[in-house]
Amino acid sequence: MTKSPTVRAGRLIDANLHLLDRQVLDPENMPVATVDDVELDDVLWNTPLPPGTPAPVVTALLSGPVLATRIFGGRPPESRWHRIAWTHVVEIGTAIRIGINANELDVSWVERWLRDHVIRRIPGGSHDPE
Repeated sequence: MTKSPTVRAGRLIDANLHLLDRQVLDPENMPVATVDDVELDDVLWNTPLPPGTPAPVVTALLSGPVLATRIFGGRPPESRWHRIAWTHVVEIGTAIRIGINANELDVSWVERWLRDHVIRRIPGGSHDPE
């Protein structure tokens, strides 16, 4: 007989299938970011988990400048990642919905800066189309 693994309360998900490269939407259906990586609790990288060890728990969704690292390899520095706390996640579907407004997160600072300094300077860029 095999020993059943210890089960934590929650949902078992496959990060590759359910989280990575998914669009993150705020409560107003505004795009916030794309999930580039996940942060797990207490995981020793490059070390296999012993049998019977509980599955790691997701603590944050990470988004950041990963285009160059996807082409050339490597990983962005820790300081370049933007974190969305797992506690903000409300629903996992074709998109990941969070319960906090995009303007309250650091991850959307680039979009806010572009909106305020570039888009608004374009004629007609400061109002919705009619």
